[in-house]
Amino acid sequence: MQPRNMSMSGVVDLAAVKAAQEAKAKAEQARAEAARQGGAGGAVSPADLVIDVDEAGFERDVLQRSAEVPVVIDFWAEWCQPCKQLSPVLERLAVEYNGRFLLAKIDVDANQMLMQQFGVQGIPAVFAVVAGQALPLFQGAAGEAQIRQTLDQLVQVGEERFGLTGLVVDPDAEPGGAEAAAPAAPAGPYDALLEAAVQALDAGDLGGAIQAYENVLNDDPGNMEAKLGLAQAELLQRVQGADPQQVRKDAADKPKDVQAQIAAADLDLVGGHVEDAFGRLIETVQRTAGEDRDAVRLRLLELFEVVGAEDPRVTAARRALARALF
Repeated sequence: MQPRNMSMSGVVDLAAVKAAQEAKAKAEQARAEAARQGGAGGAVSPADLVIDVDEAGFERDVLQRSAEVPVVIDFWAEWCQPCKQLSPVLERLAVEYNGRFLLAKIDVDANQMLMQQFGVQGIPAVFAVVAGQALPLFQGAAGEAQIRQTLDQLVQVGEERFGLTGLVVDPDAEPGGAEAAAPAAPAGPYDALLEAAVQALDAGDLGGAIQAYENVLNDDPGNMEAKLGLAQAELLQRVQGADPQQVRKDAADKPKDVQAQIAAADLDLVGGHVEDAFGRLIETVQRTAGEDRDAVRLRLLELFEVVGAEDPRVTAARRALARALF
């Protein structure tokens, strides 16, 4: 089987990516800071860069991980001879790229549903998931030079368009240690900044709260309290001054207007209608494409942050989003 076109142009608009240099710079800064603080706490071993994934762990191991690093998916089977040529190359490159992407291996015989969701017609087949979005890379055997070119484009898209920082790799880390390790201690004394953010929220100073949370994240990009607080403050700022009746009328009158649906979803969430907010945006994802779909998907991921990853409503919505995307 001959490989299909390896270019990612047409899947992701690389011309538009050039305008996002700031996102790349932030990704590099966050990666460098994580490496500086990194050590044993959040680092992974080279062995952790290649993982086996099944249907039960797909959301956790692929969709959620794709918010921090591009995940390359290798669909394979034991009986597939071209797979035995391609898979070792991908595994070696995963280690060589040193955390710039994560390789997820899926055995199609044991995971027929995932194969169907991705529309895999033959193997080997290689896809990527970047910030929750599935991208077909190539099908069939391919030369290493072509594979490297595709991976370079994928990493560039992840950094410049989505600001993905990648994974910090520590050759001395124990395999699986990043999952088992206790949360790393904060890199600095953030209690005062976090308290200032809460006080600003209580006083209605949303701009001040956002700035305080951003100050924490500039120094400690993985601070979950600051991430959650920032997502909540930004949501409140977006709905501040909005006319609820007009927002809902616009959403009802213009079901294909992406910004109208996003604005209504923000109001739904602020009003405590979590499932309505998620459902509205998932339905909008289903009927949009390109930049419109990206905008809706990214807002939905932001709202997941507001509610919290452990909330069962977020878990259910992530599954629904995966079905809508694939």
